[in-house]
Amino acid sequence: MRFLLKCIIILISNIAFCQQSERRQVIQFTGVVFGADSTNVVSGVHVYIPKNGRGTTTNPYGFFSMPVLEGDSVVFSAVGYNRVYYVIPKHDKESSLKVVISLQDDITFLEEVEVRPYPTESAFKEALITMELPHQKEYANIYQWLNSEYMTSGYQYLPASPNANAQYFVSMQRQAYINRYSPPVNNFLNPFAWAQFINSLKRKN
Repeated sequence: MRFLLKCIIILISNIAFCQQSERRQVIQFTGVVFGADSTNVVSGVHVYIPKNGRGTTTNPYGFFSMPVLEGDSVVFSAVGYNRVYYVIPKHDKESSLKVVISLQDDITFLEEVEVRPYPTESAFKEALITMELPHQKEYANIYQWLNSEYMTSGYQYLPASPNANAQYFVSMQRQAYINRYSPPVNNFLNPFAWAQFINSLKRKN
């Protein structure tokens, strides 16, 4: 008997709930979401109904559109803005509702925090001076190889560059061509050659 009574109560409750839900009119809820200055739209705003688990987001132009029921509580939330709650009012004639929502900035000012890993300034300076970099040994090795004395001695034994080799090869070819096709030089009547010859004899004596 009690079980039958419980079933009748549940059935009556479901019928009443369905009738109440049928009385609630479906409304197409549309609108645009602006920021605090009311000049820039806010995209990516979550527009949802927590009770029913339905919702949408605003497009790049801040526009949204979703079906709702009369009496639904709609929440507008976005990162960096305070939440806005909107209750859908009753509509007797129109089946659509257009709104303009303005979100306020959610600004939180934090107090100044000083982070001091060392108790005193002198301890910090001492630790900074004695601190070694992660690759200190590699840097020391590089500085040793880049020593000015070592680099100077190393430059003395460096081979000629490809450019210098090419210039030397071209000059040798030019000199060989001159020696092969130019007539021999006769310095018998050259006064400068005689002067060099006489001076060489004086130096020998």
